[in-house]
Amino acid sequence: MAIKVKKTGFSLWKIVVVVIALIVIAGGVAFTVILGDSNGVDIDSDITIEIPEGSGASTVADLLEQNGAIKYPTIFRLQSKLGGYDGQYQPGAITVRNGMSYDDILNSLITSSRDTVRVVIPEGYEITQIVTALHDAGLPGADEFMDALDPSLYDYRFLEDLPDREIKLEGYLFPATYEIPVTYTGQEIVNLMLKTFDNMFKQEYYDRAAEIGMTVDEIVTMASIVERETDSDTERAKVAGVFYNRKNSGMKLQSCATVQYVLGERKPVLSIADTEIDSPYNTYMYAGLPIGPICNPGEECIKAALYPEETDAYYFCLSKNGDHIFSRTYEEHVAAMESNDLTMNVDSSALDNEDSMK
Repeated sequence: MAIKVKKTGFSLWKIVVVVIALIVIAGGVAFTVILGDSNGVDIDSDITIEIPEGSGASTVADLLEQNGAIKYPTIFRLQSKLGGYDGQYQPGAITVRNGMSYDDILNSLITSSRDTVRVVIPEGYEITQIVTALHDAGLPGADEFMDALDPSLYDYRFLEDLPDREIKLEGYLFPATYEIPVTYTGQEIVNLMLKTFDNMFKQEYYDRAAEIGMTVDEIVTMASIVERETDSDTERAKVAGVFYNRKNSGMKLQSCATVQYVLGERKPVLSIADTEIDSPYNTYMYAGLPIGPICNPGEECIKAALYPEETDAYYFCLSKNGDHIFSRTYEEHVAAMESNDLTMNVDSSALDNEDSMK
């Protein structure tokens, strides 16, 4: 018996037409949305972003997206390439305002003069040195800078649960070359530096800190000690390894840099009296990390604190050629010091450390 199939009146070709029409409409809507952002970004308030030296289109597009300035980094990169902007980006701060098109932003990126002042903050600067640099640059906001160092004024993940100390933001004003708008207040300058730290300290670093059982503040504190103890690219991770060895074995860190921070000066040789100053930053007086960072470290030292080199060394000193000599025992350390004509001015504290290893 033949089976009759009832015709629905809605043939296959009609279904195809409807599907194609829906795709075209969806594509048109998407294109309109993308074009809308490209023709004028929709943001609630001005967004200032620090563009690092040598940044390319991909880096800048990612920074703009991460900070909420643009929605479509791929379109931004395409416009940059087609418009001939690639390779012309200027370092420093740019401000993205509501309604700016991608072309407006790109034109701002290649403009060297933006009514800004260039301020270089070297790695290892303390906040007091940063303030001096801002004053020397003639920025009016420098007068308000110290009053703007209250963490409660800013909303960043890394500022949560900071220990109670006099200057809580030491360590987080990221060293870089800044193009700071002359109209910036002290709070805007601080926020610019904190935002630069935020862009640098990626999720991988949070994960690694948790993996080794340390807070972000402890990582930045360790990094600040490494920053002040060595400027050698090849030694940072090993110096960090030495301090972790001391910390994990219950030894005092005995970092001269922490005492220099307490003193407020870079004495090349510390006296016994210097090492006996009662301060939570004095790692000759107290075991473990100091209460907070002693300077504002760069990313390389932060990476050294996150990924220290495994070493059996517990001591190091400078050699005559400027490199560090690493020693496993205190006796080896004394011999290294003597062979390089270095003064042993803290023998009693060092021996305390040696005793703690036995």
